[in-house]
Amino acid sequence: MFNEGEQVHNANALLQTITTLKAKAESMDIPVFLIQHEAPEGKPLEHGTSGWEIHPQVKGGTVIHKLTPDSFHQTDLHEQLQTRGVEELFLTGIQSEVCVDTTCRRAFSMGYKVTLVSDAHSTWDSGVLKAEDIIQHHNGVLRWFADVAQSSHIIEYWENERS
Repeated sequence: MFNEGEQVHNANALLQTITTLKAKAESMDIPVFLIQHEAPEGKPLEHGTSGWEIHPQVKGGTVIHKLTPDSFHQTDLHEQLQTRGVEELFLTGIQSEVCVDTTCRRAFSMGYKVTLVSDAHSTWDSGVLKAEDIIQHHNGVLRWFADVAQSSHIIEYWENERS
């Protein structure tokens, strides 16, 4: 999805931020979960197509396959998190107004402490709104369901928690 057609807003910076967070989490033994959306046959995110593949720079970690924007719906994400004792989630990814939004709200409703990484989610222009406006809107609205913090603050938080 990242490389399909028009690139997601701020693509290179997004990829750099996510890979930096992922590497830091892995170096600190913080579990990393990659959520991979699968769409029906003939759609851009059809299983096995290039649009479905996880970006090579992000690969690694536990992969959860989903069929809807909600990463918990009809997946074993909750069970996987519970098995590892995870109570706090840090959300990144695409698409801000769809999967990121839905998963953030659902995680909150399930009792997880959620942090939306403000500079590590993105989307495309919608035809009505610019991608940057959609991202900023969601950073504001999702404050009802999550802490919203920049990646640099999260890395600092992780380092302070471990010291």
